[in-house]
Amino acid sequence: MHKIILWLIVGLLFGPIEALAHNISDANAQFVQGLEGTAVVPFMYLGAKHMVTGYDHLLYLLGVVFFLRRLKDVVLYVSLFTLGHSLTLMTGVLVELSVNAYLIDTIIGLSVVYKAFENIDGFKQVFGFQIDARAAVFIFGLFHGLGLATKLQELSLSAESLVVNMLSFNIGVEIGQALALAVIVVVLVQWRRHTAFHGHAFIANMMLMSAGFVLAGYQFASYLWA
Repeated sequence: MHKIILWLIVGLLFGPIEALAHNISDANAQFVQGLEGTAVVPFMYLGAKHMVTGYDHLLYLLGVVFFLRRLKDVVLYVSLFTLGHSLTLMTGVLVELSVNAYLIDTIIGLSVVYKAFENIDGFKQVFGFQIDARAAVFIFGLFHGLGLATKLQELSLSAESLVVNMLSFNIGVEIGQALALAVIVVVLVQWRRHTAFHGHAFIANMMLMSAGFVLAGYQFASYLWA
């Protein structure tokens, strides 16, 4: 069983690079751009789909909950991440905060690297210190939310009912995040029951770190060549 679970983690870590970029599809973009007025359900659906297919967000969340065993810790860290990305998602769209999408996605990729390196105790061993994990999760949540905001700003959205529609999108993101986290936590719980978990955990986090570097490199190269 533990081998099956490990391969599931490997599959998540090394999804297609197009999935890691998680741009909004042309079909979805055309659909939402054609909406006028309040459209709660469509924007909730788009938010949920965007999170579930956003491999960079899922990779980071996997790193965040990887060693969390108590439910209250999972709730605390995920809440900090949610608060961070909700703030910048809403603010970024409503005030039309202009940032380069490739650079933000590069930072998001590096957030995956950061969390995986933290999970293997790299900061304490190499640098002798470690930033408070809760603060780091909140700060990276801000960048993840800004990444979502940049995707939405690429669309020509109607100004009518924009606040309600963005709230709907954010609620959809949270629904998608909850669904994805439920699967990740169940897999981790089952995996931890096996004696080989700690040995596999180091390998998995090294792979997680590698996936973050690939994502960051892909996005930064896209920025240089854009």
